[in-house]
Amino acid sequence: MSLTVSPELVERARDGEVDDAAFLACVRESLPYAWGLVSEVVERLRGADASVQFADNQVPPPDEAARGQLLRALASDAMRGAMERHFGVRLAFQNCHRVAAFRLDAHEALARFTSPRAQLLNQSPELVDC
Repeated sequence: MSLTVSPELVERARDGEVDDAAFLACVRESLPYAWGLVSEVVERLRGADASVQFADNQVPPPDEAARGQLLRALASDAMRGAMERHFGVRLAFQNCHRVAAFRLDAHEALARFTSPRAQLLNQSPELVDC
């Protein structure tokens, strides 16, 4: 299961739409490693000079549970989209741990990061099973 959802939040979802704040609180509580890592990358981007187009993480998760959280958070369109709206960035993902946060106008940098060439060049034998 991707998220630990309270019965109250399930009921709200049954009754209609759930706002981003409630959904993001669920994501943050259910996937603390993923939330923390994305927050850290976004903060590095915000603290960088305006000419810096993105910030990323290249450190693999400490264990499989953390890796699973990151995969679930970024593989879900709903979770990724809500985090992008919340942080005001575009997120990208490579090799089950390399998370990047891009400024919304960083189209070229994002295209380079998400290109097949970049994916191939980001491969290493240590990451075969990630």
